[in-house]
Amino acid sequence: MARGGKRQGMAEGRAERKGQKAPRKRFYRTRAHSNPLSDMYFPVPSCPKGADWSSHFPAACGTEDAPETPKVEFADVGCGFGGLLIRLAPLFPDRLMVGMEIRDKVAEYVQERIANLRREHEGQYQNISCIRTNSQKFLVHYFCKGQLQKLFFLFPDPHFKAQNHRRRIISLSLLAEYAYLLAPGGRMYTITDVPELAEWMKSKVAAHPSFRPLTQEELDADVAAGLLITSSEEGQKVERNSGQTWRMVYQRL
Repeated sequence: MARGGKRQGMAEGRAERKGQKAPRKRFYRTRAHSNPLSDMYFPVPSCPKGADWSSHFPAACGTEDAPETPKVEFADVGCGFGGLLIRLAPLFPDRLMVGMEIRDKVAEYVQERIANLRREHEGQYQNISCIRTNSQKFLVHYFCKGQLQKLFFLFPDPHFKAQNHRRRIISLSLLAEYAYLLAPGGRMYTITDVPELAEWMKSKVAAHPSFRPLTQEELDADVAAGLLITSSEEGQKVERNSGQTWRMVYQRL
């Protein structure tokens, strides 16, 4: 790239980060994955009551119609570039939902993307937001017992090496947390394009007494389940390459 073109690209990136334009992914380059067991620092509330959602959902907080902060009910863990959130927002306009992403540049991109959508579509997309955090460590700092109605895990990092299996987002210990946070009747959504990981997740959930798989009829009737493949950027990539996916949805008993 010529020097002038490089300077222009840097200026465009700064403009997008200031919210002047719709963000483009090339200005938010990052690693594909991050180690959830590292000692990265994240500012987190000490407990769910200490979580300040007013900056994330200003239209829903502190108004005459809603003097108290409504509760977040959907969480997309490892939300990537926010595709699922943006598809869900108009389908569930009365539900607050948050994406939780460990990678700083990706979380920043999603935040800018949502801010731009709010500017372009007045009154819309006020029910979605994104937080940079480590969900494997801090999920219970944000949500109370039985608060969540939907919990999403789309194309999680497979952590192929045996010594890294403890980093996987679906495990017996973490399933206990998810069961605690999901309301009875709430649903947990998973999808992957890695067959070995699909078997791993299926076996772990089957060993936990708090979940049951949805029937095919229930899956067909679930609008959110229908978005798992096509909504996320990772899912779209798999579809373009004619890859296979394994979708599993469970209900909290």
